Amino acid sequence: MSLLFLKKIRVWISLSFFLLIFFLFIDFGNTLSSQWVKGILFFQFVPSVLKFIQLAAFTGIGFIIVLISALLFGRVYCSFLCPLGTLQDIFIYFSKKFKKRKWFKYAKPKNILRYFFLGGTIIFLLFGSIFILNLLDPYSIFGKISSNLIRPIYYSINNVGVAILERFQNYTLFTVHMKSYNWLSFGISFSVLGLLVWMTYKYGRLYCNAVCPVGTLLGILSRVSIYKIRLNQEACNSCGICGANCKSQCIDTKNKSVDFSRCVGCLNCLDVCASGGVKFSFNKPGNEHPEQSLKENTRRSFIQKSLVLPVGILALSQNSFSDGLADGKKPVNRQFHSIPPGALSLNHFLNACTACHLCVGVCPTHVIQPSFLEHGLKGMMQVYMDFNASFCNFECNLCSDVCPTGAILPIQLETKKLTQLGISTFIKENCVVYTDEKDCGACSEHCPTKAVNMVFYKKDLKIPEVNKDICIGCGACEYACPTTPKSIFVDGNAVHKLADKPKEVKIETIVNPEDDFPF
Repeated sequence: MSLLFLKKIRVWISLSFFLLIFFLFIDFGNTLSSQWVKGILFFQFVPSVLKFIQLAAFTGIGFIIVLISALLFGRVYCSFLCPLGTLQDIFIYFSKKFKKRKWFKYAKPKNILRYFFLGGTIIFLLFGSIFILNLLDPYSIFGKISSNLIRPIYYSINNVGVAILERFQNYTLFTVHMKSYNWLSFGISFSVLGLLVWMTYKYGRLYCNAVCPVGTLLGILSRVSIYKIRLNQEACNSCGICGANCKSQCIDTKNKSVDFSRCVGCLNCLDVCASGGVKFSFNKPGNEHPEQSLKENTRRSFIQKSLVLPVGILALSQNSFSDGLADGKKPVNRQFHSIPPGALSLNHFLNACTACHLCVGVCPTHVIQPSFLEHGLKGMMQVYMDFNASFCNFECNLCSDVCPTGAILPIQLETKKLTQLGISTFIKENCVVYTDEKDCGACSEHCPTKAVNMVFYKKDLKIPEVNKDICIGCGACEYACPTTPKSIFVDGNAVHKLADKPKEVKIETIVNPEDDFPF
């Protein structure tokens, strides 16, 4: 039976997942419900693993299905479900436009590189750090590229469309402004994209087979998969067409062998072979060449040795940062930077967030931003609440609905309104009421729980006072504060707490029924 239809199925499935995941990162209208988001991201390997560890729930078993698929059919995840894999396929497709024909050729496996990265990832995980996953997880890399590079362009295109439609009295679209943009994240994402484009253009799926720890892990399982792609010894005439179209460079047409641990399941070889020399069939023990079995034993030995190699442990920093200094004023010194509601604690968050930046894209106020050293070197590129840029909307919990790893757990809106992300701290020496003896009160006006209250300071002047029992650390006061450095700031809680409910004060209004407008 011909299996050529499998290639078309692969293309349609991969493009569908690619476009849906891509839309999640650039969508500012929160078009898809949280259930759709969870369904679309269900099979993403690293987020699924972390979510299973955090919740041990059915919603986190997608990685188990991926592992089973690798044991059955090899690394089909890499070409069917991985958005970064599909992005590389798109680069390969368009690279043919720059060359009359782009051919690949068999290359020896980069075992030292791929097992080094996998071993390093495992060792870091054993020491409780997901820092390497933040850098190498294919889903998170795709998220950074989409959120930091493409999303601003998408916003700009939308705003141009708004201006055009308004000329025709059409108000279907609405203007979207980015209140803050992290240029460091842009630089890192742009550099990663440039490196990825170069690797793909020159060597096809080199990232998947030399760097990606997910690809290497699935490649190990693929060695014993039930179904494999192999070359038919009788039918194959060693024309080389399958190897020339193999983007993983894993088909050795000279020796009629396939390094299935590097095969990403693109099925291009099935599509181009005219002689029927490429088969995707049941793996019978003993089918491999003796020399291939020897290579397998050598690789197993290398894996065992690589996992016991000493790896330097990343130095962590938990430094305080100042938001600026001025003559006669005090700097802002935070012990911790705030993390989104539902993250529970810094320890929980830093051990589960892969810095995919999906929460950055859905946050309507853009208060969630990629970090540099706000969480120390260990948490670089993970997110934090940037209250200089914006504040956490009192009526919003969208970030908790979309997080695929369990770093930000689902939280009900009523609970979120009492979740204390941090506590506001007032610095009298920086306040204009103290320095210039001018009325202000911006912090109190913007506080949703009235934790910041204006009290008499001297004469007719009032100065802020913070009720820490009802403060939820939303950052509205810090965002509204006009001074530099800030007169009021939020010092994040290492562990989220519950604030007390604000006391409700009933205001009685005496209405004179004889008034023309008694309301």
